[in-house]
Amino acid sequence: MKILIADSMHSSLFNMLDSRGWTYTYQPDIKRQDIIDTIAGYDGLIIRSKTFVDSQILEAATELKFIARAGAGLDLIDLDVAKKLGIEVFHAGEGNRDAVAEHALGMLLSLFNNILRADRQVRSGTWDREGNRGVELMNKTVGLIGYGNNGSATAKRLSGFGCRVLAYDKYRDSYGDSFAAAASLEEIMQQADIISLHIPLTDETRFLINDEFVSSVSKPFYLLNLSRGETAELNAITNGLKSGKIKGACLDVLENEKIKNLTSEQQEAFDFLCESENVVLTPHIGGWTHESYQRINEVLVRQISEWDRA
Repeated sequence: MKILIADSMHSSLFNMLDSRGWTYTYQPDIKRQDIIDTIAGYDGLIIRSKTFVDSQILEAATELKFIARAGAGLDLIDLDVAKKLGIEVFHAGEGNRDAVAEHALGMLLSLFNNILRADRQVRSGTWDREGNRGVELMNKTVGLIGYGNNGSATAKRLSGFGCRVLAYDKYRDSYGDSFAAAASLEEIMQQADIISLHIPLTDETRFLINDEFVSSVSKPFYLLNLSRGETAELNAITNGLKSGKIKGACLDVLENEKIKNLTSEQQEAFDFLCESENVVLTPHIGGWTHESYQRINEVLVRQISEWDRA
C-alpha cells in the first residue's frame, strides 16, 4: 500500500506505517496542483486541514482506495464523489474528543468565573472581588446539539459538575445514557441555560445558529461552539450578545477564521467580540493537545488496518 501524506503530522505516524509495511511519501508542504499531478500513483491519502479534497482531486486519483482525515470533521472532503468512486473515508473523531471536552469545560469555567478578566486586572494592579463574582455550573441545564464523540465526552465531564444535560442528535437513536438525556431540539431551546454545539458542518447545519434560532430560545442562554465556525452566524452571535439574549459566548471557532481577511461586516462583528467581557475566544484549538496529536494517528492507523484486513 502506497500513501501520500499531504499535511504536517505527528512523527509517531511514521513508525506506525513502517511497522505495517506500508510505504508513504511525506509532503507536508505539497501544493494542490502537485497533489492532482501525482495522486494517481497512490492507494491512500492522509490529510489534516490544508487541502479540500474535491472532485478535481478525486477524479485524478485513479488508484485511490481511501482518504484518512487526521481530525474529526469531514467537511474538507466531497463525500458524495468519494462514495461514488468507491473510496473509503476515515476520520479520527475519537482521537481528540477528550481534548475538546476538556477545552469546552475550561472555556465555560473561565467565562462563568471571570478568570480572564480577573487575571488581566490583577496583573495591572486592580484587586476587584465583587466585580468578578462568578456563576456556578451546578444545577445548570446544558443542551448539547450533537451527541457523537465530542458531545458525549463533554456530557461525561459536565455530569461531574452537577449539571442536568440534554442531548439532541438527529442522526442517532436511543442515545440517552447516564450522562445525558435524549431530548428534542425544541426541548433544548425551551429549557437550556447553556447551548453547546458538537456537530459537523453540512448544508443542513450551516448557520444553524442564526437570528431566528436565537430569538426562538425561551430564555437568555450561554453559547458554546467548538465544532465548526460556519454552524453559527457571526452577526447572530453579536446581535444576541447586544440584546442580552446570549448572556455570554465561548467560541473556539469562527465563521471566518482567516481573521486578516474578514469582510467589513465580519470585521465589525469580530471587533465587538474582542471588546466583549462576556466572550472567551480561542483559535480552533479545542482538540489541539499534545496527547490528541498522537492519539489521532493511532485511531486512523487502527481504522485503516481493520479495513485492510477485512
